[in-house]
Amino acid sequence: MKLKSVFTMGCALVFALGVEARKPNVVVIFTDDQGSIDVNAYGAKDLVTPAMDSLCRDGVRFTQFYAAAAVCSPSRAALLTGRVPVRAGVPGNVSSHPGGRGALPAEQVTMAEMFKAAGYATAHIGKWHLGFTPPTMPNGQGFDYSFGHMGGCIDNYSHFFYWVPPNRHDLYQNGKEIWRTGEYFPTLMVDEAAKFMEANREKPFFMYWAINLPHYPLQGTEKWRRRYAHIKDEKRRMYAAFISSMDEAIGDLLEEIDALGLRDDTIVVFQSDHGHSVESRTFGGGGDSGPYRGAKFSLFEGGIRVPAMISWPGRIPAGEVRGQFAVSVDWLPTLAEYAGVPLPKRKIDGKSLAGIIKAEDARSPHGEFHWMSTGSNPQWAVREGDWKLIGNPRDPTAESPLGKDDKLFLVNLSLDVGEQKNLRYTHPDKLKRLKSIHDRWAAELRGTK
Repeated sequence: MKLKSVFTMGCALVFALGVEARKPNVVVIFTDDQGSIDVNAYGAKDLVTPAMDSLCRDGVRFTQFYAAAAVCSPSRAALLTGRVPVRAGVPGNVSSHPGGRGALPAEQVTMAEMFKAAGYATAHIGKWHLGFTPPTMPNGQGFDYSFGHMGGCIDNYSHFFYWVPPNRHDLYQNGKEIWRTGEYFPTLMVDEAAKFMEANREKPFFMYWAINLPHYPLQGTEKWRRRYAHIKDEKRRMYAAFISSMDEAIGDLLEEIDALGLRDDTIVVFQSDHGHSVESRTFGGGGDSGPYRGAKFSLFEGGIRVPAMISWPGRIPAGEVRGQFAVSVDWLPTLAEYAGVPLPKRKIDGKSLAGIIKAEDARSPHGEFHWMSTGSNPQWAVREGDWKLIGNPRDPTAESPLGKDDKLFLVNLSLDVGEQKNLRYTHPDKLKRLKSIHDRWAAELRGTK
């Protein structure tokens, strides 16, 4: 039998005797409303997060990683399609009720569809919030198996959606409502993930593990409520207990991967969907954006700069940090490159991060990047190098609203990562340049599909 070489990833050649090497499993862990620094490894020394820290220790941690949107649905659409939210057809949050408005259009191509076409078993576990009709629920978007809630949030014990009336039970398995009343949803997610991985251990699998924590309601377990009883700030105390409850579930998931003997064959990606919430339902916010301004709903750094890491033992560096600019849309082409899976034949906004994961001195693949929200006076932002321009900025953490002079907010992040000083009047040429870049991008976006 002739020895042949098989290219399995961007940085290695694997040799096999007449048989192509197994493609790696892929697990994407996507948390919900987690603050920019709310991992011990990112600076939150008051939090106990050994599982998330282990992914940093065993892989590459990013310090300048961004969500493609500052709110749930568009951020999820961007992750799954590799496209900015407007191009993905989800510029804002979609309905949490069956048949409600908005959805990730069925004609979009998701990570699940990409991997499924390459022979992967695919699963969605956890939160969806991208459509509530059969064509737009997970099984209609490339997932062989789906378990979780379709709307934006649920009570973790009753599995009811309470955000706006009518109150409604929201727990589904492969598109059919099921009842598991009284069972803690994070534990259910681990159990369902373990069953899926066990059933598919002999073939490559892709699992989108969209954990719904630490999104409200803040329902940490008794173990962690006791652990944080010393924290005087009630908001932080409740949030911390929920973060560590989430971390424990992530640790349980990683232990399941280890127990199946699959860790070396599995790429694990971790990211928060955007910054922490300061909404009344989360008691005004117990999350922490660290040195960054803003939170969820804001295009200031605290709304879009998020913790993110990737682990693949023996195949990518371990215990290293990358400071290059990167975005959630980059995971799709990165994972496609590592797995040797063809990209969808359409415009992709993401760029592979394999180069910067391999080498700390590699340049960011993005010369510029853009964000755009919805509404009559939508926020937008453009980033070029260290310069960032925000249009119609919003800061939900501010005690007073921004003034009319701040409708265009220009910063140099290398000098002012906290975005405290608006440079629009001291650097008019830079403002003009970034505004023209944004206008050109917006015009191009309107003309493409």
